[in-house]
Amino acid sequence: MKKKWTTIGLATTLALSAFMPVSASNGGTKEDIQWNRTYQVPQFISGQLTAPSEKAAKDVVYSYLKNKQSVFKFSGEPSVNFVLKEDKKDDLGFSVLKFQQVYKGVPVFGGVITAHVDKDGVLTALSGTALPELDKKDALKGPSKVNKKDAVEVAEKDLVNELGSAPVYEKNPQSKLVIYALDTEPRFAYEVTMEFLDPSPGNYVYFVDAITGDIINSYNKMATAKPGTGQGLTGTISTGTGYGVLGDSKSLTTLYNTSGYHLADATRGNGILTYDGQSRTRIPGKLWVDADNVFRSSYDAAAVDAHVYAGQTYDYFKQVFNRDSFDGNGAQIVSTVHYGRSYNNAGWTGSQMIYGDGDGVNFIEFSGSLDVVAHELTHAVTDRTAELIYQNESGAINESMSDVFGTLVEFYFNNDPDWDMGEDIYTPGIQGDALRSMSDPTIQGDPDHYSVRYTGTGDYGGVHINSGIINKAAYLLANGGSHYGVSVSGIGNDKLGKIFYRSLTQYLTPSSNFSHLRASAVQSATDLYGASSAEVVSVKAAFDAVGVR
Repeated sequence: MKKKWTTIGLATTLALSAFMPVSASNGGTKEDIQWNRTYQVPQFISGQLTAPSEKAAKDVVYSYLKNKQSVFKFSGEPSVNFVLKEDKKDDLGFSVLKFQQVYKGVPVFGGVITAHVDKDGVLTALSGTALPELDKKDALKGPSKVNKKDAVEVAEKDLVNELGSAPVYEKNPQSKLVIYALDTEPRFAYEVTMEFLDPSPGNYVYFVDAITGDIINSYNKMATAKPGTGQGLTGTISTGTGYGVLGDSKSLTTLYNTSGYHLADATRGNGILTYDGQSRTRIPGKLWVDADNVFRSSYDAAAVDAHVYAGQTYDYFKQVFNRDSFDGNGAQIVSTVHYGRSYNNAGWTGSQMIYGDGDGVNFIEFSGSLDVVAHELTHAVTDRTAELIYQNESGAINESMSDVFGTLVEFYFNNDPDWDMGEDIYTPGIQGDALRSMSDPTIQGDPDHYSVRYTGTGDYGGVHINSGIINKAAYLLANGGSHYGVSVSGIGNDKLGKIFYRSLTQYLTPSSNFSHLRASAVQSATDLYGASSAEVVSVKAAFDAVGVR
């Protein structure tokens, strides 16, 4: 099977669910409920959930949760069980709030709830799954027998066994207490994270049972390296020229000082900086500098593309969604090219990009493909918004979101756009192939319908494989077509982007599954275009066509 991924991102999932809509009316309010089948609690509620109010948005939500306490199955005050983490206004006038579920002050891993309150003080949506009846769980009543240090030692022993040698850490392992649901049974566990470059790049996460000391779950959340810090921008803004990996000429923003012309763009957010990894695995490396502002050598090409494409990805999110860099606050975008030797990968490390040069057979320089660069930087957006856990269906949504926006950026800049991923840098000796096809995922052996989804444990539960299902839905939503006997009317790339972006940044939560994505997309289309709009009809049809209900 062809290699189908270029980064590793987050971790596990909360539960399975099914689309089980129930409409209800109470005292002038109306609600549609999608239930989580495993836990028998809501995972998405929409409608006019409360009467208009002048109370603060968070108090509207807490009042609703108090009234629905038996439905959500928690005890005590809502403000104690759901801690407000974020409260901001969107461009439609909604207050968008994010809450972290906690029990005895300990956060529930993946337990995030989002809420939307309109300008009239009406709660219109509550999104996300909260673990029910935590106060009744015996496993949460006893004291922990394992401490943070013990948990790290358990995780380290297993990691050394897997790697074959002790890792060289980039920073000391971190450990924190969480509530983790294993086979639907919540328990106290330590979440242990370990970042290292040797003997191979990794950022592993382990969950160690706080009572038994057993390893509950583990995964490598990125096949990359330590985040880089970048550096300050000083000098005169200039415009240089260069040639990319495919030999095309480009204009690029540089910064001039007495050392020369640097690949440092001070015109976007807090800057875009591009570094030379010099075939090593220490990052960020050396800030790229040129004597005459013409980046013409073959060694320059990877840096030229990384720099220009990072800027274009920034421009897409800023111009289309008014998002200032991946964090929304102008975060500096740092890239390192020539990372490692013949490294067949690219990735978002958590704070910067790295690009391998490829082996020349399976891949060429990864930064030479705009959709790959935009794909990876979309992972950064996901990290700062939905925080989709990189395993099972939530992980497949994570990958698909990066494919969708990688493709949309390519179309936005008319860079030989298509619905394939990574075609520009994949197998240079073979024409017409790609890492993944969104129009027909089965070309690369990926499923295009939920009925044929991958259910194994490989690829972290099929995060790249099953992304084909959502990719197909996105393709149909933009372009239209018939699939599995369902006809979809296309709404175009722009509307696809707006609906998926709103879903990603406002409705999806760490543990979202495909059914929850459908509900999020329907609600996003409703917010943007109206409940009876053609766009809502098309969203429903697109997910029907791939078997996601």
